[in-house]
Amino acid sequence: MDLATVIGLSLSLILVVGGIVAGGESSAFINLPSMLITIGGTMGAVIMANPVDRIKKLGKITRIAFFSQTPDLVSLVQTIVSFAEKARREGLLALEADASELDDEFLAKSIQLVVDGTDPELVKAILDTEISVLEERHSSNKGMFDTMGELFPAFGMLGTLIGLIAMLRNLDDPGSLGPGMAVALITTFYGSFMANIFALPISSKLAARSSEETVVRELMVEGVLAIQAGENPRIVEEKLKVFLPPEQRKELEERHDTEKGGEE
Repeated sequence: MDLATVIGLSLSLILVVGGIVAGGESSAFINLPSMLITIGGTMGAVIMANPVDRIKKLGKITRIAFFSQTPDLVSLVQTIVSFAEKARREGLLALEADASELDDEFLAKSIQLVVDGTDPELVKAILDTEISVLEERHSSNKGMFDTMGELFPAFGMLGTLIGLIAMLRNLDDPGSLGPGMAVALITTFYGSFMANIFALPISSKLAARSSEETVVRELMVEGVLAIQAGENPRIVEEKLKVFLPPEQRKELEERHDTEKGGEE
């Protein structure tokens, strides 16, 4: 589970709802027609703006923001370097069994292309295309939440206008103006609430996850091409370390020190 998403959402809900309750008259913030206009209207427009197949995956896409994990790049580098060592000792064909046991389909496919003797330029072209398609798919998924982030406030304002029109029809009753104005503004509150606590944060998290996955894929391509070129495993590792942030490079060195200590 992505703790940052869970903690951030929980904190926002607790503080906003807590602020409403602490201010008194929390029941004034509950209005079913306003919810229907803001949430129902937005979801209807999002459905209209996207293909049905993408809408069917909305739940699955939302889960990515809550349950995906940051990839372990250090372990991935160690795995690819171990493949480079094995390929230098036993040849590229020795990696075929390892490829079939990998959980990551992209890395397994990359290794298999190399084992099959595919031309290096063709391997790179195929894998780069896969990364481009991946980024396009992620961008489309993120776009649904960007659309929600834009439409929630828009439908909130629409609900406010509807409320104001209804209120102006009762100008002959001054006592109803205050409550009427409050109800009209609730839809604006709902729109801002849903956009800033739900849609826009999830869109940002999806963008971050997409960026992480792209870096992982590019690291794999670099490593596989280096293996195919028959480069020294130490050089392969140095190439892949470029993809690691400083703290993970230090972690990789610490793992090496631990392994050397165990061998001694």
